[in-house]
Amino acid sequence: MIELKNVSKNFDTIKAIDNISATIEEGHVFGLIGTNGAGKSTLMRLTSGVFRPDQGSILVDGEPVYDNPAVKAKIFYISDEQYFFKNGTPRDMLRLYSAYYPEFDKEKWQELIEKFGLDVNRKVNTFSKGMKKQLSVICGVCANTKYLLCDETFDGLDPVMRQAVKTLFVREIEKRGLTPVIASHNLRELEDICEYVGLLHRGGILFERDLDEMKLNLHKIQCVVKKESILQEIKKDLEVLTLENRGALYTFTVRGKREDVVDYMEGLDLTFYELLPLSLEEIFISETEVKGYDIKALIL
Repeated sequence: MIELKNVSKNFDTIKAIDNISATIEEGHVFGLIGTNGAGKSTLMRLTSGVFRPDQGSILVDGEPVYDNPAVKAKIFYISDEQYFFKNGTPRDMLRLYSAYYPEFDKEKWQELIEKFGLDVNRKVNTFSKGMKKQLSVICGVCANTKYLLCDETFDGLDPVMRQAVKTLFVREIEKRGLTPVIASHNLRELEDICEYVGLLHRGGILFERDLDEMKLNLHKIQCVVKKESILQEIKKDLEVLTLENRGALYTFTVRGKREDVVDYMEGLDLTFYELLPLSLEEIFISETEVKGYDIKALIL
Protein backbone atom coordinates (compact mmCIF):
# COMPACT_ATOMS: atom_id res chain seq x y z
CA MET A 1 0.00 0.00 0.00
CA ILE A 2 1.15 3.54 -0.81
CA GLU A 3 0.21 6.22 1.69
CA LEU A 4 0.62 9.95 1.17
CA LYS A 5 0.11 11.99 4.32
CA ASN A 6 -0.15 15.79 4.11
CA VAL A 7 2.47 15.94 1.37
CA SER A 8 3.63 19.32 0.04
CA LYS A 9 6.37 20.24 -2.44
CA ASN A 10 7.54 23.67 -3.58
CA PHE A 11 9.93 24.73 -6.31
CA ASP A 12 11.12 28.20 -5.30
CA THR A 13 7.87 30.22 -5.17
CA ILE A 14 5.81 27.62 -7.05
CA LYS A 15 3.62 25.35 -4.91
CA ALA A 16 3.57 22.16 -6.98
CA ILE A 17 1.90 19.89 -4.40
CA ASP A 18 -0.20 21.30 -1.58
CA ASN A 19 -1.04 19.16 1.46
CA ILE A 20 -2.09 16.00 -0.39
CA SER A 21 -3.25 12.88 1.43
CA ALA A 22 -4.22 9.70 -0.43
CA THR A 23 -4.08 5.92 -0.17
CA ILE A 24 -3.35 3.57 -3.07
CA GLU A 25 -4.39 0.00 -2.32
CA GLU A 26 -2.52 -3.02 -3.64
CA GLY A 27 -3.61 -5.07 -6.65
CA HIS A 28 -5.73 -2.37 -8.29
CA VAL A 29 -5.17 0.08 -11.12
CA PHE A 30 -5.10 3.63 -9.76
CA GLY A 31 -5.59 6.45 -12.26
CA LEU A 32 -4.24 9.92 -11.57
CA ILE A 33 -5.96 12.65 -13.54
CA GLY A 34 -5.69 16.39 -13.28
CA THR A 35 -5.74 19.81 -14.87
CA ASN A 36 -2.65 21.11 -16.65
CA GLY A 37 0.03 21.95 -14.11
CA ALA A 38 -1.91 20.18 -11.35
CA GLY A 39 1.22 18.35 -10.13
CA LYS A 40 0.73 14.83 -11.49
CA SER A 41 4.35 14.36 -12.60
CA THR A 42 5.67 15.91 -9.39
CA LEU A 43 3.50 13.57 -7.35
CA MET A 44 4.84 10.60 -9.33
CA ARG A 45 8.43 11.66 -8.66
CA LEU A 46 7.69 12.11 -4.97
CA THR A 47 6.04 8.68 -4.75
CA SER A 48 8.97 6.99 -6.49
CA GLY A 49 11.50 8.70 -4.20
CA VAL A 50 13.07 10.95 -6.85
CA PHE A 51 11.97 14.06 -4.91
CA ARG A 52 11.82 14.55 -1.17
CA PRO A 53 8.62 16.17 0.14
CA ASP A 54 9.03 19.54 1.86
CA GLN A 55 6.31 18.53 4.29
CA GLY A 56 4.44 15.33 5.09
CA SER A 57 5.42 11.73 4.45
CA ILE A 58 5.15 9.08 1.74
CA LEU A 59 5.11 5.48 2.91
CA VAL A 60 5.35 2.36 0.78
CA ASP A 61 4.32 -0.74 2.73
CA GLY A 62 4.75 1.27 5.92
CA GLU A 63 8.25 2.57 5.19
CA PRO A 64 9.41 5.97 3.88
CA VAL A 65 10.43 5.86 0.23
CA TYR A 66 12.91 8.71 -0.03
CA ASP A 67 16.58 7.73 0.39
CA ASN A 68 15.52 4.12 1.04
CA PRO A 69 16.96 1.75 -1.62
CA ALA A 70 15.11 -1.30 -0.28
CA VAL A 71 11.75 0.42 -0.71
CA LYS A 72 12.68 1.98 -4.05
CA ALA A 73 13.41 -1.53 -5.34
CA LYS A 74 9.65 -2.19 -5.04
CA ILE A 75 8.87 0.61 -7.49
CA PHE A 76 9.49 1.04 -11.21
CA TYR A 77 8.85 4.56 -12.49
CA ILE A 78 8.20 5.28 -16.17
CA SER A 79 8.47 9.04 -16.60
CA ASP A 80 6.83 11.01 -19.39
CA GLU A 81 10.33 12.02 -20.52
CA GLN A 82 12.08 8.67 -20.47
CA TYR A 83 15.81 8.28 -19.90
CA PHE A 84 17.96 6.03 -22.05
CA PHE A 85 21.72 5.73 -22.36
CA LYS A 86 23.16 7.92 -25.09
CA ASN A 87 23.66 5.62 -28.09
CA GLY A 88 22.32 2.77 -25.91
CA THR A 89 20.33 -0.20 -27.18
CA PRO A 90 17.47 -2.14 -25.56
CA ARG A 91 20.05 -4.76 -24.58
CA ASP A 92 21.98 -2.06 -22.68
CA MET A 93 18.81 -1.12 -20.79
CA LEU A 94 18.28 -4.79 -19.98
CA ARG A 95 21.73 -4.96 -18.36
CA LEU A 96 21.04 -1.78 -16.35
CA TYR A 97 17.66 -2.80 -14.96
CA SER A 98 18.52 -6.44 -14.34
CA ALA A 99 21.47 -5.25 -12.24
CA TYR A 100 19.29 -2.93 -10.16
CA TYR A 101 16.17 -5.09 -9.82
CA PRO A 102 17.05 -8.55 -8.43
CA GLU A 103 13.76 -10.11 -9.59
CA PHE A 104 14.11 -8.88 -13.18
CA ASP A 105 12.76 -11.56 -15.55
CA LYS A 106 15.13 -11.72 -18.53
CA GLU A 107 13.22 -14.49 -20.27
CA LYS A 108 9.95 -12.55 -20.14
CA TRP A 109 11.80 -9.46 -21.38
CA GLN A 110 13.10 -11.32 -24.42
CA GLU A 111 9.67 -12.78 -25.12
CA LEU A 112 7.95 -9.37 -24.96
CA ILE A 113 10.64 -7.66 -27.02
CA GLU A 114 10.04 -10.19 -29.78
CA LYS A 115 6.24 -9.91 -29.52
CA PHE A 116 6.40 -6.11 -29.71
CA GLY A 117 8.80 -6.35 -32.65
CA LEU A 118 11.64 -4.29 -31.16
CA ASP A 119 15.26 -4.73 -32.32
CA VAL A 120 17.45 -5.34 -29.25
CA ASN A 121 20.58 -4.10 -31.05
CA ARG A 122 19.14 -0.91 -32.53
CA LYS A 123 20.02 2.40 -30.83
CA VAL A 124 17.08 3.59 -28.77
CA ASN A 125 17.57 7.19 -29.90
CA THR A 126 16.47 6.05 -33.38
CA PHE A 127 13.19 4.65 -32.01
CA SER A 128 9.92 6.50 -32.43
CA LYS A 129 8.17 7.93 -29.36
CA GLY A 130 5.79 4.98 -29.30
CA MET A 131 8.60 2.44 -29.57
CA LYS A 132 10.41 4.07 -26.64
CA LYS A 133 7.20 3.83 -24.60
CA GLN A 134 6.90 0.16 -25.47
CA LEU A 135 10.47 -0.50 -24.34
CA SER A 136 9.88 1.33 -21.05
CA VAL A 137 6.70 -0.64 -20.35
CA ILE A 138 8.45 -3.94 -21.11
CA CYS A 139 11.31 -3.07 -18.75
CA GLY A 140 8.85 -1.94 -16.09
CA VAL A 141 6.76 -5.10 -16.23
CA CYS A 142 9.79 -7.40 -16.33
CA ALA A 143 11.40 -5.70 -13.31
CA ASN A 144 8.75 -7.60 -11.30
CA THR A 145 8.31 -4.74 -8.86
CA LYS A 146 5.24 -4.51 -6.69
CA TYR A 147 4.37 -1.02 -7.92
CA LEU A 148 4.59 0.40 -11.44
CA LEU A 149 4.26 4.18 -11.74
CA CYS A 150 3.41 5.32 -15.26
CA ASP A 151 3.37 8.96 -16.37
CA GLU A 152 1.46 9.36 -19.66
CA THR A 153 2.21 5.74 -20.59
CA PHE A 154 -0.31 5.57 -23.45
CA ASP A 155 0.87 8.80 -25.08
CA GLY A 156 2.44 7.94 -28.44
CA LEU A 157 1.10 4.39 -28.64
CA ASP A 158 -1.14 3.38 -31.53
CA PRO A 159 -4.54 1.78 -30.70
CA VAL A 160 -3.25 -1.79 -31.04
CA MET A 161 -0.28 -1.14 -28.75
CA ARG A 162 -2.47 0.67 -26.21
CA GLN A 163 -4.69 -2.38 -25.97
CA ALA A 164 -1.65 -4.66 -25.76
CA VAL A 165 -0.24 -2.65 -22.84
CA LYS A 166 -3.59 -2.72 -21.01
CA THR A 167 -3.82 -6.48 -21.49
CA LEU A 168 -0.27 -6.85 -20.20
CA PHE A 169 -1.10 -4.84 -17.06
CA VAL A 170 -4.24 -6.89 -16.39
CA ARG A 171 -2.30 -10.12 -16.78
CA GLU A 172 0.35 -9.00 -14.31
CA ILE A 173 -2.29 -7.87 -11.82
CA GLU A 174 -3.97 -11.27 -11.94
CA LYS A 175 -0.72 -13.22 -11.92
CA ARG A 176 1.28 -11.48 -9.20
CA GLY A 177 -0.77 -8.60 -7.78
CA LEU A 178 0.97 -5.76 -9.63
CA THR A 179 -0.27 -2.29 -8.66
CA PRO A 180 -0.07 0.14 -11.60
CA VAL A 181 -0.48 3.86 -10.90
CA ILE A 182 -1.20 5.66 -14.18
CA ALA A 183 -1.15 9.43 -14.65
CA SER A 184 -2.71 10.56 -17.91
CA HIS A 185 -4.58 13.31 -19.71
CA ASN A 186 -6.31 10.66 -21.81
CA LEU A 187 -9.33 10.03 -19.62
CA ARG A 188 -10.87 7.61 -22.11
CA GLU A 189 -7.86 5.32 -21.74
CA LEU A 190 -8.02 5.41 -17.94
CA GLU A 191 -11.73 4.71 -17.90
CA ASP A 192 -11.12 1.37 -19.61
CA ILE A 193 -8.63 0.05 -17.06
CA CYS A 194 -8.74 1.99 -13.78
CA GLU A 195 -10.70 0.94 -10.72
CA TYR A 196 -9.82 3.94 -8.57
CA VAL A 197 -9.04 7.52 -9.58
CA GLY A 198 -7.56 10.54 -7.89
CA LEU A 199 -8.26 14.02 -9.25
CA LEU A 200 -5.58 16.67 -8.81
CA HIS A 201 -6.27 20.38 -9.24
CA ARG A 202 -3.83 23.22 -8.57
CA GLY A 203 -1.55 21.08 -6.45
CA GLY A 204 -4.32 19.68 -4.26
CA ILE A 205 -6.41 16.53 -4.50
CA LEU A 206 -10.13 17.03 -5.06
CA PHE A 207 -11.09 13.41 -4.53
CA GLU A 208 -9.82 9.84 -4.45
CA ARG A 209 -12.60 7.38 -5.17
CA ASP A 210 -13.74 4.08 -6.62
CA LEU A 211 -14.62 4.84 -10.25
CA ASP A 212 -17.75 2.66 -10.34
CA GLU A 213 -18.99 4.11 -7.06
CA MET A 214 -18.37 7.60 -8.36
CA LYS A 215 -20.46 6.92 -11.46
CA LEU A 216 -23.27 5.61 -9.27
CA ASN A 217 -23.38 8.88 -7.33
CA LEU A 218 -22.97 11.35 -10.17
CA HIS A 219 -25.65 11.62 -12.85
CA LYS A 220 -26.33 13.53 -16.05
CA ILE A 221 -29.93 14.56 -16.59
CA GLN A 222 -31.61 15.97 -19.68
CA CYS A 223 -35.06 17.45 -19.34
CA VAL A 224 -37.52 19.87 -20.88
CA VAL A 225 -38.66 22.38 -18.28
CA LYS A 226 -42.05 24.06 -18.68
CA LYS A 227 -41.64 26.77 -16.04
CA GLU A 228 -38.69 28.72 -14.65
CA SER A 229 -39.97 27.98 -11.16
CA ILE A 230 -39.40 24.23 -11.69
CA LEU A 231 -35.80 24.89 -12.72
CA GLN A 232 -35.23 26.95 -9.59
CA GLU A 233 -36.76 24.16 -7.53
CA ILE A 234 -34.34 21.61 -9.04
CA LYS A 235 -31.34 23.87 -8.31
CA LYS A 236 -32.53 24.30 -4.71
CA ASP A 237 -33.35 20.65 -3.95
CA LEU A 238 -30.58 18.80 -5.80
CA GLU A 239 -26.79 19.17 -5.63
CA VAL A 240 -26.34 20.54 -9.14
CA LEU A 241 -22.71 20.63 -10.29
CA THR A 242 -23.10 21.86 -13.87
CA LEU A 243 -26.01 23.28 -15.82
CA GLU A 244 -26.46 24.31 -19.45
CA ASN A 245 -29.43 24.76 -21.73
CA ARG A 246 -30.50 25.05 -25.34
CA GLY A 247 -33.90 26.68 -25.37
CA ALA A 248 -36.20 24.61 -23.15
CA LEU A 249 -33.81 21.62 -23.06
CA TYR A 250 -31.62 21.60 -19.96
CA THR A 251 -28.66 19.32 -19.30
CA PHE A 252 -27.15 19.16 -15.84
CA THR A 253 -25.08 16.90 -13.61
CA VAL A 254 -26.10 16.20 -10.04
CA ARG A 255 -24.60 14.33 -7.13
CA GLY A 256 -26.66 11.85 -5.12
CA LYS A 257 -28.06 8.33 -5.03
CA ARG A 258 -29.61 7.27 -8.31
CA GLU A 259 -32.88 6.10 -6.74
CA ASP A 260 -33.28 9.41 -4.89
CA VAL A 261 -32.63 11.42 -8.04
CA VAL A 262 -35.10 9.31 -10.06
CA ASP A 263 -37.82 9.60 -7.38
CA TYR A 264 -37.34 13.37 -7.26
CA MET A 265 -37.46 13.85 -11.04
CA GLU A 266 -40.53 11.62 -11.33
CA GLY A 267 -42.36 13.93 -8.94
CA LEU A 268 -41.83 17.03 -11.07
CA ASP A 269 -44.17 18.34 -13.74
CA LEU A 270 -41.81 17.83 -16.69
CA THR A 271 -42.52 17.38 -20.37
CA PHE A 272 -39.58 14.98 -20.65
CA TYR A 273 -36.52 13.82 -18.73
CA GLU A 274 -33.90 11.05 -18.91
CA LEU A 275 -30.80 9.97 -17.01
CA LEU A 276 -27.70 9.51 -19.16
CA PRO A 277 -24.41 7.71 -18.38
CA LEU A 278 -21.43 9.88 -17.48
CA SER A 279 -17.96 9.38 -18.90
CA LEU A 280 -14.83 9.96 -16.81
CA GLU A 281 -14.20 13.09 -18.89
CA GLU A 282 -17.61 14.50 -17.95
CA ILE A 283 -16.96 13.67 -14.28
CA PHE A 284 -13.62 15.49 -14.53
CA ILE A 285 -15.28 18.58 -16.05
CA SER A 286 -18.09 18.57 -13.48
CA GLU A 287 -15.80 18.24 -10.46
CA THR A 288 -13.26 20.83 -11.61
CA GLU A 289 -15.91 23.32 -12.67
CA VAL A 290 -17.17 23.36 -9.10
CA LYS A 291 -13.65 24.47 -8.10
CA GLY A 292 -13.56 27.28 -10.66
CA TYR A 293 -11.92 25.50 -13.60
CA ASP A 294 -14.77 26.38 -15.94
CA ILE A 295 -14.49 25.32 -19.60
CA LYS A 296 -16.92 28.06 -20.65
CA ALA A 297 -14.69 30.72 -19.11
CA LEU A 298 -11.75 29.38 -21.12
CA ILE A 299 -13.37 29.34 -24.56
CA LEU A 300 -15.91 32.17 -24.46
